[in-house]
Amino acid sequence: MAPTPVRRAARRAVLAAVGLVVVAGGCADAEGLRAHGARGRLRAPLSLWEDINPSPPPPGEKPGRPARVPVPPVPSGDLRDADALAVVKADVAAAARADRGSGMLVDPRAVRLLAACEGADCPVRPPVHHDLTGDGRAELITAVDIDGRLSELRVYTAAGGAVVRVLSRRAVLEGTEVAAGHLTVREPTSNPQLVSVSEYVWDGREMSLGGLMLDECPALKRSQSPCPRSEQ
Repeated sequence: MAPTPVRRAARRAVLAAVGLVVVAGGCADAEGLRAHGARGRLRAPLSLWEDINPSPPPPGEKPGRPARVPVPPVPSGDLRDADALAVVKADVAAAARADRGSGMLVDPRAVRLLAACEGADCPVRPPVHHDLTGDGRAELITAVDIDGRLSELRVYTAAGGAVVRVLSRRAVLEGTEVAAGHLTVREPTSNPQLVSVSEYVWDGREMSLGGLMLDECPALKRSQSPCPRSEQ
């Protein structure tokens, strides 16, 4: 039976509606990507202020550079034989003299805290000894807690008996881990569900940044408590 004018009109209405859905939804390829008009066009990044570059830091004011710590030598080369608190105090004091109070090498608050404390009253985390350089001897890992949130992370090794700082990092230590000679530092981000993960590895001279990524907040994996927000 031939379609009546009413049926032909209904069919045209259905086809028109389907066409509108297809147009509104865009086209999807095999990978599921969709084009949304002008928003779907690929554009090259726009570089801002390409002609303006920061000046390099003055000599001696480069955070993280290896620096000899003015403490008695450790003949064994194993920093379990060193006085951890004395090492941190000497390092922080030397860094403060080198940066002339600018805060480039060490937070001035950490300098004042360590100058005024003794023994267990010092805001220095218990030392952790772990071989990070692969020579079979333990490095010293510790941190100065500045204000209940921000810390000065420090890693020291022994070179020819001398104590040398090989990592200096000011950070909010959401988590710190050691595995297979790698030191991993987790810091909160502005997104409470994500943390920034920095991985440091020994490069023959210092603990250098070997990887940087985002990961789910460990607290969310254990419970529903979000990571603390970083101060913006």
